[in-house]
Amino acid sequence: MLGQTAATWLERLHHQIGLGLRSRGWSQANIADILGTTQSTVSRQYHRDAPEMGPSADEVMIDGWANELANSLDLNGEDVRVLRQRFIVELQLSGNQTLRYDKSLTGADLTGDQADLALLRRLEWARGRLDPVRLLDWIPAVGFNLAACAEHATSTEEVAAYPGKITVVNGALKHHSTPVMGASKSLAGLLMDVRTYDPERTAVLNLRAPAHADGPRMDIINRALNALEWNVAEAPRGVLKQHGGPIDVVLDKGGYGWEPGLYVIGHHPLDVVDRANRLMTVLQVTEATA
Repeated sequence: MLGQTAATWLERLHHQIGLGLRSRGWSQANIADILGTTQSTVSRQYHRDAPEMGPSADEVMIDGWANELANSLDLNGEDVRVLRQRFIVELQLSGNQTLRYDKSLTGADLTGDQADLALLRRLEWARGRLDPVRLLDWIPAVGFNLAACAEHATSTEEVAAYPGKITVVNGALKHHSTPVMGASKSLAGLLMDVRTYDPERTAVLNLRAPAHADGPRMDIINRALNALEWNVAEAPRGVLKQHGGPIDVVLDKGGYGWEPGLYVIGHHPLDVVDRANRLMTVLQVTEATA
């Protein structure tokens, strides 16, 4: 949710539901299950006050709602399970603006075409998080792209990316079409290689590495990556070297006719974009002070 109490009201709601269920004789394990949390968290809630929201009217509303939920859950018994959650939300904003949403959480996994479509949507959302002004300085000569796959992917054909490349024109990101499966063989191949050593990584994007005529500026690159405390793997001419443990970024030092590059690796499309934004910021500062 949004606003000053956005992070507090749900915490207070859980706190009060937990206390309500405990007073009705529920076990700590069943309270943790229904709240989607751990028994240790439930235990801590029992020994501390509910988080303050500020507006007393809102606290009364949340506490009343928590009591209603605790009563209803208790009537259904400790073995009750949540199958679906539907949220009908209205947000009133300044300027006489109102936003309304009707969303449902089913707890179901996407399969087949649904999972592919969800992945393509996430790539589009992630692209919108890129800062075109910042990105402009770090686009490689071969072009910039963003690729991702599902957690169960095993081949490059299951990796989605933007056809062609993403560019910056007049301060805005431009691309030929929406993401499709199998659009970037080079990024897909590297991502599959990374997943051999770090299977939780499912997204990658490529940036220009700081360089001069003799090759990459390793002083700048090392300072930036050390500041971020990232794990680095190397991929000479795009071929990943054997690596143990997690991989945050892949460095290609380039060579004759081959541009040095940095490949940011993430757990999902939004994660890899957030990581890239951080890396570009640190590289820019490091380069300016080198």
